[in-house]
Amino acid sequence: MVRVVMILLMAAILAIIMPVFAQGFNIHQLRQMVAKTNSSCLLVFGDSSVDPGNNNHLPLAPKSNFPPYGKDLFTGRRPTGRFTNGRLATDFIAEAFGYVNVIQAFLDPTIKEEALLHGVSFASAGSGYDELTTNLSKALPIWKQMEYFRHYKIHLSREVGEMKAEEIIRNAILIVSMGTNDFLQNYYIDPTRSQHFTVKQYQNYLISRMLRFVKTMHEMGARRVAIVGVPPFGCMPIVKTLKDESKCDDEYNKVAFSFNSKIKQKLAVLNASLAMQTAYIDIYRVIASAIHSPKKYGFEETSKGCCGSGLIEFGDTCKGMSTCADPTKYVFWDAIHPTQKMYEFIAIEALKSLAASMN
Repeated sequence: MVRVVMILLMAAILAIIMPVFAQGFNIHQLRQMVAKTNSSCLLVFGDSSVDPGNNNHLPLAPKSNFPPYGKDLFTGRRPTGRFTNGRLATDFIAEAFGYVNVIQAFLDPTIKEEALLHGVSFASAGSGYDELTTNLSKALPIWKQMEYFRHYKIHLSREVGEMKAEEIIRNAILIVSMGTNDFLQNYYIDPTRSQHFTVKQYQNYLISRMLRFVKTMHEMGARRVAIVGVPPFGCMPIVKTLKDESKCDDEYNKVAFSFNSKIKQKLAVLNASLAMQTAYIDIYRVIASAIHSPKKYGFEETSKGCCGSGLIEFGDTCKGMSTCADPTKYVFWDAIHPTQKMYEFIAIEALKSLAASMN
């Protein structure tokens, strides 16, 4: 019965995200079923791909709480600290569950206790699996994000009681999205790691850090974890600009692809050793597909971002810059980060993975 309910649950999620699937589904009824499964909470860890504004409250960390970021975020058109023009993939996933249309930053001082019931993000732009990465960016390292997770559990227990809080955590889906910064702002720029690790050795080092992180989540009571792979970062406009290439950099993309393969292999081991439900979210494939077959997704521009020249600007260098006329035609918002529309497609890919892996 539980398996049937979960299948219907994920069908409901896909129906909400993709209207083409909505025919034949009673969305109201299926959302009621979502509530009955108690899978009502989404907890997010990672970097700028899932940071809704935690860095706003960190003095030296990378920020995007200024225009033109957030220009398409609902009707308010205000920057929140998300490194895109609107919502992130995790916001769309949260909406698919039928409870909230945005995931709030845990460090947001205006966050309400009610928001804790449906999930928060501990993510920090500039973070990574490697602590050196966050030392370089002044972002929240993964151990600090985990510490805030502990604080979250305390707040949640005060709100609903300790037993109920444990149940919410046990049924929650935890999403982890990081790794890109470890390569692009650490390994390939700072000489520290590259002097001591080959690329393969560094990949294995990051995997060991990821495994330790997931095991700590398990000790905290989590039983459903989804790991997001890294994107084809050789296709990022800033990478192509710095390497003076017109096409995606094959070397970087091969590193990203092989790293993702290692993630998938280790998740299979975790399933057996910890009896956890794990999912791998393949953003590499969906982004690469959008870049190589843009018309399939309604895109026209894949080689540059919407902000400024689209070739080098992101974060502070994007501040106050002019933007393209129609971001929905662009894969990238700035020289690194996807547009809201691209994040919608990433969310769809994530929900497919959850449906296939978490039953």
